[in-house]
Amino acid sequence: GSDQVSVSRVATIDMLFSVLPLVSGLVLRAPAHAVRSAAVRMAEVVELDSQILDRYLSLPVSDKIQAEYLWIDAVGEVRSKCRTVAADKASLDQLPDWNYDGSSTNQAPGDDSEVIIKPRAIFKDPFRAGDNILVLTDTYTPGGTPLPTNSRAAALDRFEATPGLDPWFGLEQEYTLFKMDKTTPLGWPEGGYPGPQGPYYCSAGADRAYGRAISEAHYKACLYAGIAISGTNAEVMPGQWEYQVGPCTGIDAADQLVVGRYILQRVCEDFGVYCTLDPKPISGDWNGAGCHTNFSTEKMRQAGGYAAIEQAIRRLGAKHQEHIAAYGEGNERRLTGAHETASIDTFSYGVANRGCSVRIPRATEAEGMGYLEDRRPSSNCDPYVVTSMIFQTTTDPEGVEADITASSVAVVA
Repeated sequence: GSDQVSVSRVATIDMLFSVLPLVSGLVLRAPAHAVRSAAVRMAEVVELDSQILDRYLSLPVSDKIQAEYLWIDAVGEVRSKCRTVAADKASLDQLPDWNYDGSSTNQAPGDDSEVIIKPRAIFKDPFRAGDNILVLTDTYTPGGTPLPTNSRAAALDRFEATPGLDPWFGLEQEYTLFKMDKTTPLGWPEGGYPGPQGPYYCSAGADRAYGRAISEAHYKACLYAGIAISGTNAEVMPGQWEYQVGPCTGIDAADQLVVGRYILQRVCEDFGVYCTLDPKPISGDWNGAGCHTNFSTEKMRQAGGYAAIEQAIRRLGAKHQEHIAAYGEGNERRLTGAHETASIDTFSYGVANRGCSVRIPRATEAEGMGYLEDRRPSSNCDPYVVTSMIFQTTTDPEGVEADITASSVAVVA
């Protein structure tokens, strides 16, 4: 009975999809679930006509704007929802707090699920354009307590605890593009590998620069939004790119990186490409992905600041394991001592050395002032944690310093 029905149904499906492509010259594909069993995955391609959408987006609206509220969820990803706001109320001091269902983001229980989001920064919306805005928020309980996942509030406390130092950050966000199977990096042959690393970094050409359209679209969208994006480039592993944000002061650096990440995911959504911030998306002889963090205080940028830079590095070395624990999930797969990384188990620094934990740029050494680059944070790091932690560790007047010098550039943690 039921077996015969199942066999008959499969036979009918097979016959249907063998005949349909011949009808009226149409070329149709059988749904994947009709011809094979497959694991459920969040990677389905849904093609929509953007020209149809443009007809609606171009409709004139007066006195109202759309405000897309962004927040960080329980795993560090950016979610959003939109509300209508009076055009003359679209400023940070007038935008209302809002809420969302925290039980659907693993940030609140079902019987008390309301999470309050408070506007913290405004950017122009590059997707709706016009006067519409993106609103970066952070998350609170109804009683006003920051959620445990609200790292922004704790970071702001760290920055405000030591005012007057003018901390600058430049963040280098690496990311990797994949086809929607989430297995094949963009430009790679399915089930195989491209040629070895070497020709892909900062490359040009259809045979090596995979995903430039996404990088360019993201760059322009960030400029439009008001993100302090300072550059972009193809990375060492094919299908991997980087954009840089900064210099930005204090909390603003992490704010801008988070919104930049959101814009990146929206751009990839439009292109039907999967983007991951995994620090080692492909195992083997391929570079991982990081978020190198450039940092300086006003003292470091002034004449004679080189001594302050080396002191800051020694303080970072004394708290190496504490920083590593906070620098991103899966970082141990990336920080191996190979592929332009230092080993996760040791702390080191050097001038122009990309195999160290912390790099001093050659120009900084030559000028005797400038900045340092912490190369340890992973691509999926929490930028609020990383920036505020570097600031706190390096500027603590009581901070312990590792016994490490330029002539002895490695110390076991």
